[in-house]
Amino acid sequence: MRAMATHGPLHRAGDAHFRSLIRIAGIAGVVVSFQICGWLGIRINTSPSLPLGLYIATSDHVDGLVEFCPSEPFASIALSRGYRDRGSCPDGGAPLLKPIIARRGDVVEFSAKGISVNGKLLPNTQPLVKDTKGRWLRPWPFGSYVVQPDSVWVGSSYNRRSFDSRYFGPVSTGSIRAHLRPLLTLW
Repeated sequence: MRAMATHGPLHRAGDAHFRSLIRIAGIAGVVVSFQICGWLGIRINTSPSLPLGLYIATSDHVDGLVEFCPSEPFASIALSRGYRDRGSCPDGGAPLLKPIIARRGDVVEFSAKGISVNGKLLPNTQPLVKDTKGRWLRPWPFGSYVVQPDSVWVGSSYNRRSFDSRYFGPVSTGSIRAHLRPLLTLW
């Protein structure tokens, strides 16, 4: 009896088809996972502005992390330069996840040294003049600001390259979609 060849052209075509199905199933699994996380209020952070990990949306305004859609023209700048991915904000970009560094009544001093809140300089908040691709960055005007009742300042001490209030100033509390609490992070 002759043994059948298992590595002929038809078998290889079947392997390629099977690998394609596996890839499609994997992509579908990722999409479904993101949808389920969204329904459960879980946010996945892969940006360096916060520790890598999972965060859960809360209604507790005491939580010091927020998800928000930036205002124009900063939203378009961040999207066109690749600082944000595509997402669910009105401009078609993804919301930003950032720590709140100053709230109502706090005094923010912004200078070339960085952001000071109530006299304390925050690490890694010095404004940069260029981004990683050599494009000019325009910092928010240097000066002293008292945070108004309808706004917060956001900034990352995790990443000196964070696109945050250094470049777009205070964030309207009306643009905050959720307050966040770490669920599982790597840092």
